Amino acid sequence: MEQPISEFKSKSGLKRIFSAFFYSMDGLKSAWQTEHAFRQELMLFVVASAVALALPLSAYQKLLLIGVMVLVLIVELINSAIEAVVDRISLERHPLSKNAKDFGSAAVLLACLLAGATWAVVLFNRFY
Repeated sequence: MEQPISEFKSKSGLKRIFSAFFYSMDGLKSAWQTEHAFRQELMLFVVASAVALALPLSAYQKLLLIGVMVLVLIVELINSAIEAVVDRISLERHPLSKNAKDFGSAAVLLACLLAGATWAVVLFNRFY
């Protein structure tokens, strides 16, 4: 039995790639406009990236420091998507909705802890 296909699902080819890029830009723009945590983390990413690039570290270490900051942004976007879907379904308080939002928040926390630990280890090993 064939699965139904969403009318919003693009087909294939170069048009799909361009469409995906512009959808992604729309997502980043929306996250910037509506998600305070994303704005904070993006500003921290910019500062941290500049610091990482300025430090006397190997290219791999710089990539690692910047990469974990990108991971925080990725997880924050996924968390925001989960929250938007839960709110779209219902604004009513429900234990499953709370779980979904709490799981997303926990994922962001773990990504932030990983980023902090990565920075601490790289900087400690380089300067001490």
